[in-house]
Amino acid sequence: MVSPQPVDVLVIGAGQAGLSAAYHLRRRGFRPAGQTDGREQYVVLDNEDGPGGAWRHRWQSLRMATVNGISDLPGRAQPDIDPCEPSSDFLTRYFGDYEEALDLHILRPVRVTAVRREDTDPRGRLHVETNAGTWATRGLINATGTWTKPFWPLYPGQASFRGRQLHVADYASAEEFRGLHVIVVGGGISAVQLLDEISHVTTTSWFTRREPVWREDEFTPEAGRDAVARVEERVRQGLPPQSVVSVTGLIWTPALRAAAARGVLERQPMFTAIEPDGVRRADGTVVRGDVILWATGFRAALDHLAPLHLRTAGGGIVMDGTGVAAEPRVHLVGYGPSSSTIGANRAGRAAVASLVKWLADDPGAAAQSRVSLR
Repeated sequence: MVSPQPVDVLVIGAGQAGLSAAYHLRRRGFRPAGQTDGREQYVVLDNEDGPGGAWRHRWQSLRMATVNGISDLPGRAQPDIDPCEPSSDFLTRYFGDYEEALDLHILRPVRVTAVRREDTDPRGRLHVETNAGTWATRGLINATGTWTKPFWPLYPGQASFRGRQLHVADYASAEEFRGLHVIVVGGGISAVQLLDEISHVTTTSWFTRREPVWREDEFTPEAGRDAVARVEERVRQGLPPQSVVSVTGLIWTPALRAAAARGVLERQPMFTAIEPDGVRRADGTVVRGDVILWATGFRAALDHLAPLHLRTAGGGIVMDGTGVAAEPRVHLVGYGPSSSTIGANRAGRAAVASLVKWLADDPGAAAQSRVSLR
């Protein structure tokens, strides 16, 4: 049996939050696993085939001019932006150049299957099991985001639908729906952006569970801080995090105002059932449709942490900043209030600072770690 590879801090995921964590580990003097200079070591494992995180999978029509604000990665500004370039192309290139310039040593593709405690010692190691072997780490920064866990609601008759159903995660282009009636479900940014895009080539209907809240005023930094604080309060209580947009509301853009003027953003209350040829509204009438596009969001991709039993009865995880309150060896970045790009940057820094203190408070283990890594 092959022994687990020892490391001081292990990062899962190399999107914005994971790269921020790696940057701050390097700044704190950590070295990539395998170096033998006696310094504390880290490793970043990423399940993607290349740089870019979830941006690798965004649809090509999502251009830099229309994507929500993207913050610079720490320590390296974005290059000049062509507003017409697909965001997936630009950000994949930016992330790749960043990894190379900072020599971050991302290991990929590596799929993490489970994280378990080595023993009952609260300062013992965590075993991170992957398809490429097992690591034994003193601290864990989880930055797996949400893209790999799209949320599909269940409705009566869903399996009977004869058309196509897909989630936003599977969306490629409006052109594939030309001539078909598309039913879009969801009240977030992706829903309204795709309604606008698809409506230029075919007809659409829009259904949401709640009346969308539109912001007429400019979104100020104060409003952003308030929204983050409200999401942070939920995770502090161990409740599942809301999306920030559920707190902030939808912001009018010129494109969306034009879509509203064309009648595209006429929202209908959520249907009660799905029929073979469409959806049934509460009044019993049927809206015929060829496609149902579920723009219903994502959930945190944390299944690999299940062996640690971190979730509460309410379905969330009690957090203390970026750290799991009941398991200070584990930090979640890009989770809940840090799911925005600027939030992910800050969370990466905060998680590293907290783990550095955690490691320093256990000098005996640190000394043993340096011996075992030589």
